[in-house]
Amino acid sequence: MARFMRILLPALAALSLSACGVNSIPTKEEAAKAAWGEVQNQYQRRADLVPQIVGAVKGAAAQERNVLREVTEARASATQIQLSGEQLSDPAAMARFAEAQARLSTSILAVQRLQEAYPDLKTNANFMALQSQLEGTENRIAIARRDYNSAVQAFNTEIRTFPSIIGARIIYGSKPMTPYQAVSPGAETAPKVEF
Repeated sequence: MARFMRILLPALAALSLSACGVNSIPTKEEAAKAAWGEVQNQYQRRADLVPQIVGAVKGAAAQERNVLREVTEARASATQIQLSGEQLSDPAAMARFAEAQARLSTSILAVQRLQEAYPDLKTNANFMALQSQLEGTENRIAIARRDYNSAVQAFNTEIRTFPSIIGARIIYGSKPMTPYQAVSPGAETAPKVEF
């Protein structure tokens, strides 16, 4: 009987731990971190396009040095803020990152508006190709942020529901991750377009 209990108890312990999220918590956490890596990858892609866009605009709109300086400074600020996987649970760090990216988005919009004032930019094939790449990158950023937020939601749900909450607190000390939120003023309101 004692021999039977020595075999049964470890088997029951292993079975009960498997139901406490021992494997699913780190799996979902790593999925969220990987999704965050893709968000950063797409933001870096956008930041890499900025110097090329600035160069294309310089020739056609040399007098717009302030706009070009602002976009260059916003790019430098946005690329200085990097978040590690451990910082994904820090709402303040996420807010700083989102704010820097919002400043870059705003300054890029100012550069894109220059094509209205300078028709030469519309005929500049390099500028138009870069603008097309930038639009594609903005779409990729939106998809990457959506995927990250889905992964964070799955992780946060996992660590807050029974029985995984037991493993999350006792074994891992897991804290909820912070989803990405837009910080652009008025981002939740659709713009009015008048013709």
